[in-house]
Amino acid sequence: MNLFLDDYRTCPPGFTLARDVEECKLLLIEYDVNILSLDYDLGYGNPTGLDIASFIVNKQMYPNVIYLHTSSDAGRRAMYELLYMNKPDRTEVHNGPMPQELLEQIAQASRTKQ
Repeated sequence: MNLFLDDYRTCPPGFTLARDVEECKLLLIEYDVNILSLDYDLGYGNPTGLDIASFIVNKQMYPNVIYLHTSSDAGRRAMYELLYMNKPDRTEVHNGPMPQELLEQIAQASRTKQ
């Protein structure tokens, strides 16, 4: 499963959408996540993507690849530093969003599976 955490943006094809931290945690627990893309700001007063980064580190539940698609520079930096400093060797952490060609490949692969 590919997982996309965001309270506002449209979920890309080939991803499962989590609109909040609790939904994202449940999906991380229940499924093997290949690619995770995190937003930081998830609505005023709500837990943030940093809460998911902390959850991943504390539970050692790392996806294979993590992207940070947030527009919050401070949030991206905090998530990246926490994840990168604690990640296992098998996990890639990218300090930015997924490249467009990767999004297109995932969308194409999801269409051929249907």
